[in-house]
Amino acid sequence: MFFSVIIPTYNRRSILEKCLKALTQQKFSADSSIAGYEVIVVDDGSTDGTLEWLEEHQDKLPNVRWRSLSEGRLLTQAHAGPAAARNLGVREAIGDTIVFIDSDLVVTENFLQAHADRLLEGQKKIGSDRLFTYGSVINTCNFENPTSEPYKITDFSAAYFATGNVAIPRKWLEQAGLFDTQFTLYGWEDLELGVRLKELGLQLIKCPEAVGYHWHPPFKLEQISNLIEKEIQRGRMGVLFYQKHPTWEVKMMIQMTWIHRLLWGILSLGGTLNERTMAPLLQWSIDRGKPQLALEIARIFLNWYNVRAVYAAYREMK
Repeated sequence: MFFSVIIPTYNRRSILEKCLKALTQQKFSADSSIAGYEVIVVDDGSTDGTLEWLEEHQDKLPNVRWRSLSEGRLLTQAHAGPAAARNLGVREAIGDTIVFIDSDLVVTENFLQAHADRLLEGQKKIGSDRLFTYGSVINTCNFENPTSEPYKITDFSAAYFATGNVAIPRKWLEQAGLFDTQFTLYGWEDLELGVRLKELGLQLIKCPEAVGYHWHPPFKLEQISNLIEKEIQRGRMGVLFYQKHPTWEVKMMIQMTWIHRLLWGILSLGGTLNERTMAPLLQWSIDRGKPQLALEIARIFLNWYNVRAVYAAYREMK
């Protein structure tokens, strides 16, 4: 088993350094099934000197590459989104098993070994390699020591296939058709691929031992406009998701149901509770050292923005 870890990145140089350092410090068991691994960084048009930093520190990054093996060209693209970046990484990969993580994820030293062990256990259990493993993702805003963050109930994910921490035989990705590059805005490109993988009969194998710590800066009010824009983009991409797979399951995922419209409409008082009216409460939580609580409170109106964006995009589609 040879792993190719694919990492798309866009203007995340500071946390990317921690991400790559953790991947260069992987430890394997004496009887490991892992023959080797590579880490492929695909730059999605960064403007923060990411590629320059990689070039300057290449001697400290064993197993990491950001150039094509065949042509020597940089693995970079104009800002086209993570779907196109991951596809480029898969095409350049030499591994038979692909691992997807994000560039703001810091993994533990047994990360790859844990995925390998669970893949083999799963194959023995179901008698097939028609499966993938899904690791744990713990959210943290601790930049200095991200791996010190404990697991929280808000870290739970019920997603079938998400690229924050997943390992899958390459052949199933290629058979499913890789990521749809129509998803150029924020959201849904991985879950949409997941629908196609499910149609191929792939089973999800949980791998809680493969832990990744997803870093994000502490929540501040200045971030709200960007978060609102992400929810609007997610709404538009959600409708694209529904166009491809017009099922009730997808409608539930993208929050395009009367249930979500009623829920977030009530909780936000029809939009009365918004970024302006809730700013004092949010700032109060932040000032008391509880930025994560403030972010969870903000999700009340962020979800309302998302639901409205979904229905607006759906009306445009029709």
